[in-house]
Amino acid sequence: MVTLAEVAQHAGVSASTVSYVLSGKRSISATTRQRVEESIRELGYHPNAGARALASNRSNIIALMIPLRTDMYVPVMMEIAIAVATTARTHGYDVLLLTGEEGPDAVRRVTRSGLADAMILMDVELEDERLPLLRGTDQPSVLIGLPANTDGLTCVDLDWTATGALCVAHLAGLGHRDIAVIGEAPAVYERHTGFAERTLDGLRSRAREAGVRVLHRPCEGGYDAMALTLARIYDERPGTTGFVVQNESAVEPLLALLRQQGRAVPEDVSVVAICPDQVAVQASVRLTSVAVPAQEMGRRAVEHLVAKLDGRGGDGVVLLAPELTERASTGPASATS
Repeated sequence: MVTLAEVAQHAGVSASTVSYVLSGKRSISATTRQRVEESIRELGYHPNAGARALASNRSNIIALMIPLRTDMYVPVMMEIAIAVATTARTHGYDVLLLTGEEGPDAVRRVTRSGLADAMILMDVELEDERLPLLRGTDQPSVLIGLPANTDGLTCVDLDWTATGALCVAHLAGLGHRDIAVIGEAPAVYERHTGFAERTLDGLRSRAREAGVRVLHRPCEGGYDAMALTLARIYDERPGTTGFVVQNESAVEPLLALLRQQGRAVPEDVSVVAICPDQVAVQASVRLTSVAVPAQEMGRRAVEHLVAKLDGRGGDGVVLLAPELTERASTGPASATS
């Protein structure tokens, strides 16, 4: 294992000079810095994490709090987590993944123990119990999600309100007047999870403006749950010709059930999904969709967090604009509907 002294000997400098290059605590000439960095690369030197933390009073670790609940679509959550981890590495940080549902207790543990220099929180609720603790600490943090009150917080998210509005506008523009929204599992709404609530707000607001009726029904996902939900929708709104699906697990069951009922997509019924592009293009009917920009959300969250760690960033909200891609699942409302 290469030591700091060996790097110093290879570069022809003192051990303290190598230490200053690594820590950035003192100004080192560009020529000397380049020589030290070349020696580090050639010898494959990696500073001892414990010693580096003691010297810099930093762990160079970012804590990512991502509760993995059964009612959430885990692939999207993990795509964000991978983007966080890879972006963090480019800035010299490792990621500590906290997947339990500890809520405020996990925030306390991280802030009091010095486990990490900063935190990224996911699965944000409108009235999230973790937020008072974040506001009460000096430790930098970023939320991937949007609570009801963003004062004193840094948030990165898709503009879910605009996403809901965009879905309704697309279907209304095709002449659909009765739209059913197949949502996430009921527990997601019971927790008042931000992305789900804000999508509904956008859907309903744009529907009122367009003179469109919207019926929202949560769904656990899976074939049996979707069958019950679809039966309920057509019992209550038999003239439904447009669907917005914000539940990846319900996409394929919905398409299968519509086929069984003799409802052609898009000739009789149009479907818009809010989902990753991979889900949309691999469905049995290529779905018109609004993509979830998971990688972009993760990347931006880390960049804002690193800026705060470096003293360059302040609080604020960054909302990514939604983009709707038309595919084979939407068309004009049937003249007989």
